[in-house]
Amino acid sequence: MTALAGWENFYVIVGSSAGALIGLQFVVITLIGDRPIAGLAQAGDAFGTPTICHFGAVLLLSAVLSAPWHGIAAAALLWGLLGLTGVAYEIIVARRMRVQIVYTPEFEDWLFHLLLPFAAYATLAVSAYAARSHVGAALFSVGAAALLLLFIGIHNAWDAVTYHVFVAKRGQREPGPRP
Repeated sequence: MTALAGWENFYVIVGSSAGALIGLQFVVITLIGDRPIAGLAQAGDAFGTPTICHFGAVLLLSAVLSAPWHGIAAAALLWGLLGLTGVAYEIIVARRMRVQIVYTPEFEDWLFHLLLPFAAYATLAVSAYAARSHVGAALFSVGAAALLLLFIGIHNAWDAVTYHVFVAKRGQREPGPRP
């Protein structure tokens, strides 16, 4: 029995939640997709696409850690690569947030769209290295990162919906939650 065996139920629950939330996010995007807002594609790249990516990362992480590995090394390599990829992607997100013209990001936006996801992906990368000598702590770190990405995605999806319902729908241009 490997160290991952005790995490099966956790990743089945977390992965299923991420998969369902990806589907829900696509429904929301479809419902609000006909709104004529200049620069919406740029804002979507900065605020909407990362939300799908975070849900997708949680789903992928859950699949990787639910696979029947004989040891931890291969799984740690994969979650470490996911972490490094996520860190690189967050650098792209930072640039997209700065250049989009629909909305001026506030502290909460930088926190939930950049800082917290960066921390979650960095935790994945560091815990992959730590898994060589501290498997238990590394697995708890991976679980925390997965939950953090899931909750970030939920927060960001909710902000997008509230923006479109309360700000964009009324044609207002005042600062508020993101598109």
